[in-house]
Amino acid sequence: MVALDIDGTLVDHEGHLPDPIREAVDRIRAADIPVVLATGRAWADTEPIFEALDLPPGPAVTSNGADVIDFPPYRLRKQVTFDPGPAIQKVLAKHPHMRVAVEDPRGGYRLNELFPDGDLAGEMRLQTVEELCAEPVTRVIIRDPNSSSEDFKKIARGLGMRGVSYFIGWSAWLDIAPVGVNKATGLKEVCAEFGVKRKHVLALGDGRNDTHMLKWAGRGVALGDAPDEVKECADHVTGRFADGGTVEELSRWF
Repeated sequence: MVALDIDGTLVDHEGHLPDPIREAVDRIRAADIPVVLATGRAWADTEPIFEALDLPPGPAVTSNGADVIDFPPYRLRKQVTFDPGPAIQKVLAKHPHMRVAVEDPRGGYRLNELFPDGDLAGEMRLQTVEELCAEPVTRVIIRDPNSSSEDFKKIARGLGMRGVSYFIGWSAWLDIAPVGVNKATGLKEVCAEFGVKRKHVLALGDGRNDTHMLKWAGRGVALGDAPDEVKECADHVTGRFADGGTVEELSRWF
């Protein structure tokens, strides 16, 4: 099985999917090997990539492992939620200017303030902080367009959050997820369905939310753009995305 992150692995940070990557995925499909998208994106953001790659009906791991989806037709196979209140309240107590979004298990997002254009897709509903904290969710997203990923690393360390998993994005972005839930836990579900052993999984990714997946897979490969802590978790580091690193690794096998 081949497990692929989306942003920075399949598409650039403008959302462009290069033709050589599409062609490399076609070769995997032609070899009758399952291709599974494993992403921090919600399904609404994942579906266009699934369709652009012309993947056959099958599973996808979304929301950093909180959701496992079958498509087409759409079917939610597994979903893990948690109480977002303690995490949201802790973040805003120290950083009241932060923008907060919660991923609604029924689809879309509820936010205290709109995010920059292009950050999120699907239905957006503005709510009070109390309303954001009121119901279980699959993910909390913390955003500050005026900060950097390095700023967010310091913020996350300062929060000392327990009972949740959290992942720092390539921009000023922090994903907070149910404890123990990540891309690897979602892929375990998929492997069980296909009867695939983890040693037979090739996984590619470039983000801090890929570390569990890269450690877990039989061959975990980091893109050359990945932060050092992600590269350290990988079995191999391929070229940078813009230099065709994804295609380089996939062409090694297909």
